[in-house]
Amino acid sequence: MRVMLTGGGTAGHINPALAIAKYVRKRRPSAEIQFVGATGGMEEKLVAKAGFDLKTYRVSGISRSFTPKAMFENVRAAARLAAAMRAAGKLIDEFKPDIVIGTGGFASFPAVRSAAKRGIPTLIHESNVMPGKTNKQLASCCTHVLVCSEDTLKHFSQKEKCIVTGNPLRDGMVFTEKAEAKAALGIHCPLVYSAWGSLGAKEMNRMTAGLFALEQKNGSPFKHIHSTGSYGYQWMPDLVKELGVDLDADPNIDMREYVFDAPAVMAAADITLCRAGAMTMSEVCATGTPAIIVPSPNVADDHQRYNARSLSDRGAAVYLEEAEATPERVFGLINELLADPERLEKIRAAALNMAIFDATERIYDIICKYV
Repeated sequence: MRVMLTGGGTAGHINPALAIAKYVRKRRPSAEIQFVGATGGMEEKLVAKAGFDLKTYRVSGISRSFTPKAMFENVRAAARLAAAMRAAGKLIDEFKPDIVIGTGGFASFPAVRSAAKRGIPTLIHESNVMPGKTNKQLASCCTHVLVCSEDTLKHFSQKEKCIVTGNPLRDGMVFTEKAEAKAALGIHCPLVYSAWGSLGAKEMNRMTAGLFALEQKNGSPFKHIHSTGSYGYQWMPDLVKELGVDLDADPNIDMREYVFDAPAVMAAADITLCRAGAMTMSEVCATGTPAIIVPSPNVADDHQRYNARSLSDRGAAVYLEEAEATPERVFGLINELLADPERLEKIRAAALNMAIFDATERIYDIICKYV
């Protein structure tokens, strides 16, 4: 079995590809796996860290603006795309994949398109409710479109090609009873977990600093674990001090750059505060964690709002716009939810009802139909 996976730009495109690759290798140790991505992209770090081989080409997106600078960049992007198509074709001819799987981002277009032209079976996986531009463009030429949920189907005109598989979950992200998960971490009180992305959203980290101040001032009865992200950790500790928060004196506030045991912490959390990235939404459902979701207003096609609404419209989460997410509003909402176990249980049950635990197995079964 020779499998080529391609995608890049964000962790939301790369991590599903890595999850698929790991599962294929687990089920078929002899499988040969080749990743293809963009030169200088995040995939260069993530794929190498996961132990897979990566080939790259230069590719960049097209701007919708008509300014002279944007038009110049678009001409350069078109030239790069032409070169990337040639490079992708060469990589495919050399590797001779049995199947090519794209997980989104501009980097996936040349490889999937080149494979389709050669008659090689091609799959694209869309992890967001609102599909990205690249996957929309590739849907007409690929063999199948794998989607995260039923809500995604209405955004593709090629519905006959679509198969609902869900999103592959990262290692360790499985459903566990809250009490059991909490006991494993040695926590014996309500737990709130917050994370706004691997880099850290500035406005939401500012809000969280204000939330810390309210928690310490009011002697909050819950423990709060917060992941600042790499960028946030550069300035957030100083802001927290400016607001008079003494982290050393308060065992209930635990601020870290990264929460490396995130699957275990999310499984134990009574409430999580988060953005609405596709993988985060899948993990919220898989762990049955009641979430207060604040979608980022700064993403392509406003896709996080669609992801968040997919849960909140089914009672599986609480939705807040960023402008509404003040420290006071969030603090009040946390306490309101913790004081209403029946409401928390309803949210939890609705989230679990949306969870798809076997996405990687479903995708593997589809791969096996063509290999």
